[in-house]
Order: sequence, then structure tokens, then C-alpha cells
Amino acid sequence: MDLHLDESTVLLYKSNSQKIRVISEKWFEKNMYCPNCGNPKIQRADNNKPVADFQCNNCDQIFELKSKNGSLGAKIVDGAYSTMIERITSASNPDLFLLQYSEKYDITDLTLIPKFFFVPDIIEKRKQLALTAKRAGWVGCNILLCGIPEQCKISVIIKQLIQNRQDVISSYNRIKKLKIDSIDNRGWLLDVLNCVESIDKREFCLKDVYEFTEKLQKKHIHNKNVEAKIRQQLQFIRDKGFIEFLGKGRYRKLF
Repeated sequence: MDLHLDESTVLLYKSNSQKIRVISEKWFEKNMYCPNCGNPKIQRADNNKPVADFQCNNCDQIFELKSKNGSLGAKIVDGAYSTMIERITSASNPDLFLLQYSEKYDITDLTLIPKFFFVPDIIEKRKQLALTAKRAGWVGCNILLCGIPEQCKISVIIKQLIQNRQDVISSYNRIKKLKIDSIDNRGWLLDVLNCVESIDKREFCLKDVYEFTEKLQKKHIHNKNVEAKIRQQLQFIRDKGFIEFLGKGRYRKLF
């Protein structure tokens, strides 16, 4: 991979955001492979598919690319709120690639977040544009990256270090084990994964996770037995090989 964005090809563009979109998409099309099937090339999606930027012509997996100068932070700006909610609850939701670059247009990081880790809770609704704005009343959104567990993010490039292609593909295929179609169940999985991840030790016990019961109850107000739901999700995470059950209510993280 060439870790530099070629800005010389967009000198005629006036908008910086448009420049970045064009050169990052050109770089992505030239350098990125499909993390799902290993196909060496990902092509631009058809123009009649506005929700996705790229598609693998081997496995038909679709991808969206977003670029940012510097660190990602806790959230990243996205498009229309209603469109995003409709998209993440559909079967055509794309996987998301997040590309970070420096002031000199050097790529520093590239991270993949699979589509099955997106839920409405991590989509933040922004204030609608004022009546005096060109798009008066339009409502945008932010993706709350802080709501996605770290083990659900796959690094392709870390601080300009290109990760082994087969390792990336293996990580993607491993993490697909956590795929859940039900949005409600997906939300519970992410919540419990976040709880487990925030426990500052590799080995933990059921009581440690129960400490989050009140917090989870506030998010899932209609659930009458949060502790049972926690146990259910821990069993699912265990069965998928992300934690190990040690007996007597004790677990070990495998991520």
C-alpha cells in the first residue's frame, strides 16, 4: 500500500472536503482489498447506490468510506439522521471504513467497523438547520464511535503500520460470529460487550458485570429482568469464543 493521498489530481477543486473525498476514494479503490472474502480489489459502487461507496464484485459486500484529518475522537459527522436510521435497520447497510490522514496527506490509520455493530443508540441526532440556512430544517447526525466496543473495530493500518492482510481477513471472519440481525438483540450485545470491556482486568466475575445493571436498566426500560439478559449475552459471547467461562461465575477475556 502507498500511504500517501495524491492531492495533485484535484488541484482544480475549490472545496477542501470535496478534494479529500475524491483523493481518498481514489486511494481506497487502488489499494484496498475485501476483508470479507480476500478479493484483491474493491470497485466503486454503481451510481444508483447512494448509501455505499464501494462494492466487492466477488462477494457483493458493500462498504462506505469516511475520511478525517487527525484523530477520530468520540464521534464522526455523518449525513441525514433519518437516512442513517433507515440504513442501519436495513439489510443493505454497508460496512464502514474510517480513514485518518495528516496535514501532509499521509494516511496514518484505517479502521473497519462491520455493519452489524450499528444500532440506533450510537446515532446522535443533531439540531436541525435554522430557517435561514440553505437547507432549512435539515437534520444531520453523528456516529458515536465511543459506543462501539474496541473489539468490534478492525485495524487495517495503525499509525502508518500496515497490518497483515490475512490477519485482517481472519479478524473480520472471526468477528462475524457476533453478527445478529435483530436490532434489539444487537443493542444488548453491544451494551454487555462495552460493560465487559470497561472492566479493568482480564479475569472477571458475574458480579462485576452486574455492577452495570442500573445503567442497563435505564437504557432498556421495558426489560424486567436485566440480570438474566446479562447472563444470556455473556453465554452468547462465550459461545462465540470472545470470553472463556472459568466456572463459579468467573470469566476470562479472549480479546
